Amino acid sequence: MTVPSHSTFRRVALALAALALPVATACSGSDSGAGPGFSVEDGTGSATYAYVIPMGAGEALDAGEPLEILPGTLDATVGETIEIVNLDDRGHNVGPWFVGANETMRQEFTSAGTFEGVCTVHPSGELVLNVTA
Repeated sequence: MTVPSHSTFRRVALALAALALPVATACSGSDSGAGPGFSVEDGTGSATYAYVIPMGAGEALDAGEPLEILPGTLDATVGETIEIVNLDDRGHNVGPWFVGANETMRQEFTSAGTFEGVCTVHPSGELVLNVTA
């Protein structure tokens, strides 16, 4: 049996992520780029949940190292905020969001619901966000 190379797995993962991104964008229904249940936060004050994707995270993934930067499941409450700082030289899917290279994403949870998506910085490959009122 021939085992596909790591680069083959990476190409398949990137292709799947690219397919998922338009779906998340199409469902957002928001001109702010925030998506359903979220609003862009102005950046004042501290975030309830703050995560940093370090430089070299993409290279670690390429080398087959699992990353656990965010939890696989995050339970939050309406009104709380999340901030994800991506210091890496490539963008990453983080549940319902895409955080570009060297960008910061900060959003407030505005409605209750469960939001799921691909997460390139968690070993499970997904993030489930449960927001309650």
